[in-house]
Amino acid sequence: MSTLNNGITTRLSIMMFLQFFIWGGWFVTLGTFLGNNINATDGQIAQAFSTQSWGAIIAPFIVGLIADRYFNAERILGVLHLFGALLMYLMSNTTEFSVFYPYVLGYMVLYMPTLALVNSVAFRQLTDPSKQFSKIRVFGTVGWIIAGLVISFVFSWDSQEAIGQGMLKNTFTMTAIASGILGLFSFTLPKTPPLVEKGEKLAIKDILGLDALKLLTDKNFAIFFFSSVLICIPLAFYYQNANPFLTEIGVSNATGKMTIGQGSEVLFMLLLPIFLNKYGIKKTLLFGMLAWAFRYLLFAYGNSDELVFMLIGGIALHGICYDFFFVSGQIYTDSKAGEKFKSSAQGLITLATYGVGMLIGFWAAGKISEYYVTSDGHAWESIWILPAAFSAVVFLIFAFSFKNEKIEYKEA
Repeated sequence: MSTLNNGITTRLSIMMFLQFFIWGGWFVTLGTFLGNNINATDGQIAQAFSTQSWGAIIAPFIVGLIADRYFNAERILGVLHLFGALLMYLMSNTTEFSVFYPYVLGYMVLYMPTLALVNSVAFRQLTDPSKQFSKIRVFGTVGWIIAGLVISFVFSWDSQEAIGQGMLKNTFTMTAIASGILGLFSFTLPKTPPLVEKGEKLAIKDILGLDALKLLTDKNFAIFFFSSVLICIPLAFYYQNANPFLTEIGVSNATGKMTIGQGSEVLFMLLLPIFLNKYGIKKTLLFGMLAWAFRYLLFAYGNSDELVFMLIGGIALHGICYDFFFVSGQIYTDSKAGEKFKSSAQGLITLATYGVGMLIGFWAAGKISEYYVTSDGHAWESIWILPAAFSAVVFLIFAFSFKNEKIEYKEA
């Protein structure tokens, strides 16, 4: 970082910390809040989580049509977070799902573009992104972890007693404050003007990365692409059901314990280059897929008593689940795309996974959870077995159809 101004480094790190503190501060406990505070059904909870996917689908238009052409990225970031703070505050005082849903949909349409904007602001300031970015981005993971620890261990908003008193609504108030702070702080960030000239034509295919569809003529990439979409279906079960599941079966400080997953994400991010170099891209991706199946089996057969270590193990697998498939997948995509289609390819993968794949996954998780409702909660074993089996099927399809290939990986 010696070649980067320390003041800029600090500001970018604070930006990343707040960006992911905000996301981790309400999204993890969303399902628990909806089920307990406003008596939402599993289908309605699925609709709320699906707003993330709709936001991911709409985000390229906001960034591509507005941020990349007319306004500085840091200013758009500030405005989006200030409006987001207002919507968060409104969500904290909502008692009916019919009122809550438009707020959360509006919020996600505003928030998902900010994920690209913080990266844009950071990358434009870095002199050597491959070495510098990860050291700034890690503060985002720290922010997510701190949010979970605050919820569980500082205020205990996710304890059974506090949930019964409706205290989880405070997570939205906390996030609204953080969003307001980041909104104002964004205007102090380094100037990041548009790179696209106002008069320059920008087609829809450029915004959505459709030029990268040409990569699907490569059989190996096509198999990877569709496997990525499929593996996002069981991924949605974790985001949507993990916190309600742990809370319902009586795991104490569930939100705080879920931050173990982000801790393991940092650890396995450091180990990823070793695996890529030693085992290659195919085996690394397969490790990630297999971890999803194993994690859900641990959830299915663990409990909050003598087998709680199985649940903790399932949470701790998050680093392998996420880094070994999604991060290594981004590296693979980058290596296949070539200079001309690098941005387009990453945009297309994001749209397909966080957009289409997880949209299907949230819908499926809602339907399955609703089907296995019992008189005293849910038949969780049956719920978790299904995404475990689905992950195993995707693993087998990928194992027998994807041919290993050597990729260039530049270690940060």
